[in-house]
Formats: sequence, C-alpha cells, structure tokens
Amino acid sequence: MAGIAGGALGLVATGAAVGVAFWQRSRLASERSRAADAADMPAAQLGRQPAGKACSVIADDGIRLSADVIEPADGQGPELTVVLVHGFALDRRSWHFQRLALSDAAAQPVRLVLYDQRSHGQSDRAPRETSDIERLGYDLDAVIRALAPEGPVALVGHSMGGMAIMALADDRPELFTQRVAGVALLSTSAGEVASKGLPGALLSRRNPVIRAVALLATVQPNVVDRVWRLGADVIWAMVRAYGYGDRAVDPTLVELVNDMIGANGVDAMIDFSDTLGTHDRLGALPALAGCEVLIGAGDADRMIPFRHSEVIAAELPDATLLALPGAGHLPMLEQPDAVNAALAELIARSARRAKRGWRRLRRWGA
Repeated sequence: MAGIAGGALGLVATGAAVGVAFWQRSRLASERSRAADAADMPAAQLGRQPAGKACSVIADDGIRLSADVIEPADGQGPELTVVLVHGFALDRRSWHFQRLALSDAAAQPVRLVLYDQRSHGQSDRAPRETSDIERLGYDLDAVIRALAPEGPVALVGHSMGGMAIMALADDRPELFTQRVAGVALLSTSAGEVASKGLPGALLSRRNPVIRAVALLATVQPNVVDRVWRLGADVIWAMVRAYGYGDRAVDPTLVELVNDMIGANGVDAMIDFSDTLGTHDRLGALPALAGCEVLIGAGDADRMIPFRHSEVIAAELPDATLLALPGAGHLPMLEQPDAVNAALAELIARSARRAKRGWRRLRRWGA
C-alpha cells in the first residue's frame, strides 16, 4: 500500500495539489460519514476476532514479532501449519476472512500462524537499515522455527508478504523441498528489475511521489505526521480507489485498511519504499517448483498489475494462476469467497503432497 501512503502525502510533498486536496476534505469527510452509515457490518466487528494463542517471536536481530497461533477447532492434531504473511502497511487483521474460513474448516485440520511484520501492527519498530525484504525473509524463517518447528508447512503471502516468501526461498531453498508443501502468492511481484517492460507498479522506487515523501520524511518528519493526520479523509478515499477494484465495496473494509495504514508510523512505511523497488527474486522462484503453488491477483489491481503474476506463473508452469475479475490489490478482503476456496484447495493439495513425501521418507529410512 506504499502507493496509497505516498500518493496522499505526496499531495503536500509536491506542493502543487495542496489546495485541491484540502479543499476536498469537507466533501470527502461527508462521503466517508455517509458510507459508514451504509456499511454492511459495524467496524468493530471486522478485523477483531478471538486472538487464539497470542505470542511473540524474537527475530535473529532481536526485534519482537507479534503473532497469533490458532489450533484446529476440533482438537485434532494439525495436518499442516499455514503461515499467513501480510503486505506492506497492513497487519495480520488483513487476513480476517481467511482466519475465519481456515480455522473453521473441518475437512482439513490446520494450525494457523499469523504475525505482524517488523515495524507493522503490534510488532516492534525496526531500524531503517533492517527495513528490507531480505530481513523479512529472515523473520519468516524465525517464525517457522519458533511456531512451526516440525511438520509440513504452507506459506501464504500477500504483496510484500509474497516477496518475503521469495526472499526466504532465495536464502533457504532447501526448506522448500524439506518442509514447505505449498505456497500462495497473492497480488505480488518477483521484482521490477528482473521484469523490465512490465506495467509500472505504484509500489515503485521510480514513482516520484514516493521519492518526494521519503525526502520530506527525512528532513521534516513532523510535517509528514501532521499532514497525515489532517489528510485522513483524503487517504481514506485513496484506499478505496487504489486498494479495491469496486468503488461500491463495503465501506467497513475501507475503514479496516485505513485503520491498519494509520496504525503504522509514516517513517516506518517510508523505510520500506526502497526495498520494494529493488526487490528482484525471479531467480528464487525455481525453489518453489517442488511445492503446490497458487498465484492469484485481481485483474483490476492498480498497485501491482496482474501482469506481474503472469511473469511468476511463467517461471512455475505447474502452478495454478487465478485471475479475480474486477478485484483490486486486496482480493482476500474484496473477494474472500473466491480466495478462500482457492486457498482451501491449495491446502488440501499441500497436505496430500506432504503425506506422500512422508511415506517416501519412511520407506527410505526403513
């Protein structure tokens, strides 16, 4: 969601559109209020669920990562641990519908692990020099070691979360032959550098607005924070426009994402702007070839165009490529039924693959 954050703040950073943005604040505030009145569900109901077992994981550099672990509802031992990795400027609440669906799935008992990435949600704020995708891959490794130390694993990543999975595959490819049975990459990219000629993503280091905001955050951080607060309604409108494909999306979903973005410090988000643009892990994708793989995205994604998913799929010809008609950058919130069905199928295939692998190991060890 860097494009949303940068775009809203860039109205001030670039100077030219300041008057227009704040002239529209009154109109946007009224529109936001009317939308809240028409919402299908109260805001308090969304994104706030029973916590499961709240715990913390200490990353290799000492950063505390906040997490939840949800065991199978029927008390069975899990066949698989599913780790959900959220995207930039969000937190684990972005998996609201998947948390409900997967934890209640009687047909496939799984353990769910959800955590907030460094500098996001309830996790510790990290130094700027460790705010990069390589470190996010190390963090994911630490989460697996701490909360899923044995048994098969499926990894589900959205946007920057998918990039973290690729970084882990780059660093520890053997994990994807030994323990990771399935991978879902939602609304993500293998990298602009390796994918020259692709449609430009708003999550781009070449986006001048992102660069302007980063500079302003460095020299005048108090100005950025003040503008962020004053421009809350502008940011809400941009979340709706750029996060979702359908402008008639339930306003509660817009508020949820708006809350997540607002809960993360502006400087923390700017710290990640460079790493999003320099991410290049096309070469890491072959490590996923032995896993069940789902690649999914909305065909109306304005943050990371669908073509980026097609590039990943071209490197993994056995993967399932799912195009979600009309969905934007947040398909797990905008079209949860379709995403949940695809994830349930991926998890079932991953569990079967893990069982086959376990039987082979038993034979080899006999």
